[in-house]
Amino acid sequence: MKALCWYGKQDVRVLNVDDPAILNPRDAIIRITSTAICGSDLHLYNGMIPTMQLGDILGHEFMGEVIELGSSVTNLKIGDRVVIPFTISCGGCFFCNRQLYSLCDNSNPNAAMAEKMYGYSGSALYGYSHLFGGYAGGQAEYVRVPFADVGAFKIPDELSDDQALFLTDILPTGFMAAENANIQRGDTVAVWGCGPVGQFTIQSAYWHGAERVIAIDHIPERLEMARTHGKAETLNYEEVNVLETLNEMTGGIGPDACIDCVGLESHGFSPDAIYDKVKTKLMLATDRLHALREAITACRKGGSVSVPGVYAGYLDKFPFGAAFSKGLTLKMGQTHVHRYLDELIKKVIGNGKPGFDPSYIITHRYPLSSAPEAYKTFYENKGECIKVVLTP
Repeated sequence: MKALCWYGKQDVRVLNVDDPAILNPRDAIIRITSTAICGSDLHLYNGMIPTMQLGDILGHEFMGEVIELGSSVTNLKIGDRVVIPFTISCGGCFFCNRQLYSLCDNSNPNAAMAEKMYGYSGSALYGYSHLFGGYAGGQAEYVRVPFADVGAFKIPDELSDDQALFLTDILPTGFMAAENANIQRGDTVAVWGCGPVGQFTIQSAYWHGAERVIAIDHIPERLEMARTHGKAETLNYEEVNVLETLNEMTGGIGPDACIDCVGLESHGFSPDAIYDKVKTKLMLATDRLHALREAITACRKGGSVSVPGVYAGYLDKFPFGAAFSKGLTLKMGQTHVHRYLDELIKKVIGNGKPGFDPSYIITHRYPLSSAPEAYKTFYENKGECIKVVLTP
């Protein structure tokens, strides 16, 4: 089959590789019908995530058709259309039983590696380094799905691939980001980053009761999408001082909740952002956390900071004193995708009301054979690229 393989920093290649095979009775083989490039994939593309190996198959946002099943998978049948959560979860461990699916104890065969770095291992992830299991990803023609009896969700016929694809990651990620922010009805929420996760976080903030959402970015097209589709107020951090402006917009109190949808490669022009960039270039730091610093500093006393943006290592100049002094609640982590899919499928279908169509974020489409070009375009933002969908 053809698959997109990682060969180093900004070097990805479509190659012929072996077809996947059933290795365990709980496996399934899926023929990929639609897959996407996630902003988190750019961390791999830029060499920011350790333990990648040459030839690793990328991709954790994918869906398709069941073509082969292990003997223990009785809730699926050949031909079913399914979406696959990007977190690989066994469904039966201490954490899965508490719906903390991204913390699964049993899916990461390289758990000892993660334990050395983080103390404990979370779940494995598709196509996201050997630290998170070394599983082949879904930017390919076919993929093996372990624990398919709990990790493959059948999609109603009325949903198109475009409507269903983002249930794999970014729509539930935005939803959990808003849930983690402890939003109360009438709250003002500030969202850093207007990429795909940021767009869905804006929508989810309203679903959770927010009255105002203020979105922060510097790319005009993303800000426009946040205004038109998300009905958010927007700030361009190239044009205003974010902290001063948020203070003015909230009457000196600060946002009730702040959500960092940027993660470890944040940009900015302030001294701390320049400091981060220099230290990471010199390999003296692992992550750039300018957006997270701003979120913590901006948040009102007693407020909440939610972090769906990916962080990988050790954070320098982290304003923990500000978080402590203001009594902030911080909540973060990989998304427990399985927990939210039933509810989000209903929101997309609409149940008698107009449904939420997440496909509006798609700006670019490529065949899988052009995936290296697609990554380059997404990284460089040529043509105002917000979300790329690949078709095998």
